[in-house]
Amino acid sequence: MEPDLARRALGDFLKSQREQTAPAQAGLPHLAHGRRRTPGLRREEVAQLCGISVTWYTWIEQGRTDSVSPQALARIADALHLPRAKRAYLFELAGKKDPVLPAQQAATVVAPEILEVVSQFRAPAYLLDRYWNAVAWNAAARKLFAGWLDGREKPPNLLRFMFGSAAAQSLTVQWEQRARRLVAEFRADSASLLDDPELQALVEELSAASPLFQRAWHLQDVVEREGGERRFLHPQSGELLYRQVNFRVANRPDLKLVTLMPGVPRPD
Repeated sequence: MEPDLARRALGDFLKSQREQTAPAQAGLPHLAHGRRRTPGLRREEVAQLCGISVTWYTWIEQGRTDSVSPQALARIADALHLPRAKRAYLFELAGKKDPVLPAQQAATVVAPEILEVVSQFRAPAYLLDRYWNAVAWNAAARKLFAGWLDGREKPPNLLRFMFGSAAAQSLTVQWEQRARRLVAEFRADSASLLDDPELQALVEELSAASPLFQRAWHLQDVVEREGGERRFLHPQSGELLYRQVNFRVANRPDLKLVTLMPGVPRPD
């Protein structure tokens, strides 16, 4: 989106939300009575709630500035009591990262219907969070990934399994190549979280435990986690071929559903 258009869209959106926010909803019940030209909040009231100047807030609504910090946007979103979808839309228009988003998402319980979807897959399927911890998986995935999804590690982290388990090396065909690509995919996934203390701790832990992870992480390679062919040598089932297909959960973009659909070997 063009910068001027984005600024105007941001201003129009804030104005519409301000006009729809009643004083009582914003914690100003004493302003709910008496004569008011609008049932919503005035600009000066939003500015006061956010601890910013009326002039600056007016410029934001008029699309006259793009120097709005993520912290100021978060205060505005809080003052207007924006629900998750509207809050995400606000930060998308501003081209900023919501400073409280990781905490919000980490505290959100995965909806039962999402867990049910994972269990209904006949092929291996598992759900990863932002740190690539598996938060749900089905019986087929548990059978395939012995040593990872069998309850030995809590939470079962895909990267810890890949770089710290002998079972992963024997299970994964062309393990080192896949492991390197996994790091590049994880870097792409975590671009907005590089200052997250939990992610930093995970990277430091893996770097200390695995020279391969350390080298791959410092390469700064980035690739999209796009799926494709996956081959395994399972100790009981022998050679297995799958096509990996990934999905994002619509109302939880920090979650990704990974499915492994049975593949057909390519002719030599």
